[in-house]
Amino acid sequence: MGVLKVNGFQGTVLQPVQSIENSYNDRKSIYLKNIAQEDSCLEEKYKHILQVDKNLTRRLVSFQANKTRQSFRWYKFKEGFSASLVEYLINEFPTKEKSKLLDPFAGSGSALFVASEQGIPSVGIELLPIGQEIIRSRQIMAFKLVPQDRERLEFWLKHRHWQNINPTIVLSELNITKDAYPEETTLEIRKVLTQALDEDENLQTIIKFAVLCVLESVSYTRKDGQYLRWDARSGRRNGLSSFNKGIIGNFSQIFCAKLKEISEDIFSKKEINLLVPLSLRGSITLLQGSCLQILPSLESNQFDYVITSPPYCNRYDYTRTYALELALLGVSENELKELRQNMLSCTVENRVKDLLSINPIWDTAIQITKNQVLLQSILIYLNEQKKEGSLNNNGIPRMVSGYFYEMACVIFELYRVVKHGGVVCMVNDNVRYAGTNIPVDLILSDIAKNIGFHLEKILVLPNGKGNSSQQMGTHGRNELRKCVYIWKKI
Repeated sequence: MGVLKVNGFQGTVLQPVQSIENSYNDRKSIYLKNIAQEDSCLEEKYKHILQVDKNLTRRLVSFQANKTRQSFRWYKFKEGFSASLVEYLINEFPTKEKSKLLDPFAGSGSALFVASEQGIPSVGIELLPIGQEIIRSRQIMAFKLVPQDRERLEFWLKHRHWQNINPTIVLSELNITKDAYPEETTLEIRKVLTQALDEDENLQTIIKFAVLCVLESVSYTRKDGQYLRWDARSGRRNGLSSFNKGIIGNFSQIFCAKLKEISEDIFSKKEINLLVPLSLRGSITLLQGSCLQILPSLESNQFDYVITSPPYCNRYDYTRTYALELALLGVSENELKELRQNMLSCTVENRVKDLLSINPIWDTAIQITKNQVLLQSILIYLNEQKKEGSLNNNGIPRMVSGYFYEMACVIFELYRVVKHGGVVCMVNDNVRYAGTNIPVDLILSDIAKNIGFHLEKILVLPNGKGNSSQQMGTHGRNELRKCVYIWKKI
């Protein structure tokens, strides 16, 4: 757009559409070039600690390696890492002492229970009720069961006595879980939960846990990253969806198979780790809530290890992917919304958190993040893309900004609570938005260094992760690093 003056009058000359598009593309090209240069500089700065570790596979750093491992295979917590990874990290990066471990994003508790088996007390912080329920259930199964409990489980498996009762329990529903099961499946779940009321608290917990473990397989849904994908047979999408998840299992058969698996894992003791006497196991403490709220309340200099995997900056909304489980646990619509906002900012629906009102001391971490040049260039670019209407969701810049500022505050607290000589091991993914790679590993490690950590290594998986189909269609295939960061407090 230009200005034209004729005989004292001033008017506007509109540029041709092609010229406007060229101007926009030129600006975009400049932004991306600057980001690429700053990314290259940061990678050069830390290339001495970027190390491909052939022992790290996607199977090891995900739930996959738990699938065949007794006691860790019961619930498919897809966003968690494996017990074998925790063992690998503890062995590869020993500390002077092994007195206590922390996982501030505890998930299903893999780090906590591995630590316990090695005689290390552990503390886990978990916000989502499904994660809390898994950990509590596993605590009961690891520490509180007696031989009579096995007899009751065998009675349940042999007689299936719940099938002949009239259920009194009504299943809770959320808007996003309505009509999630065939009618006969809903009835069977209600019968099992009603019959469980006749058992003691420990048995009730095991039975409810077994139900939670099979909900997805007996429903019309499948967990699919950012949401639940609905089978066309559910009728929920009025026939617009063509997705078919295949055979929807019979509840009684699948529930009994899971209950049998749990019982055998608990009582057969085929795996050496399950033979660890109770007196030698480390205690497990579960703190329920957001780590942003809980971390500041912990005493300083008490943990030798932090082994964790925070939510990735990838738009995954765990309140949706785990909605069936949250509904069964009685979470209300309002509680669901509150959970979504209390999560670390990793979805486009997260609002900006007032971090300084939570802890004024975090001003240091916030200033360090403001001075992270690459991150700020990325945020400027994403906000420019938002103004141009080029993002597929306008919440992306807010999410990315919130993610790094909140993670900086978490890292600040981890530095405070870890002992000198203690190690932080963090699993995370890099991401890509609007055609630009966001090297989460380098940015978070740079922030950690400025907070005070010594950067030991950034362990890189041999095979990276491809960007999303949406990104690939627009920008081509671009492999993203998946890493385990190793930071030490010296």
